[in-house]
Amino acid sequence: MPIRLRLNEIIKERGISQRELSRLTGLRPNTISHLCSDKVNSAYFETLEVICRALDIDLKDLMVLED
Repeated sequence: MPIRLRLNEIIKERGISQRELSRLTGLRPNTISHLCSDKVNSAYFETLEVICRALDIDLKDLMVLED
């Protein structure tokens, strides 16, 4: 079962840019851009935790299991 990150959808729903998320989290813009793409095959838990805290969401809201 592939896992997909919903990061791009979430920031669009919130009306913030990738650059703004980068500023809020302290993560590099390239990291945010990569995590917003459909090409993510790995991510550090620490990075996902920082994003979840900045967006005030749970990890389960960020990740989707696809069939």
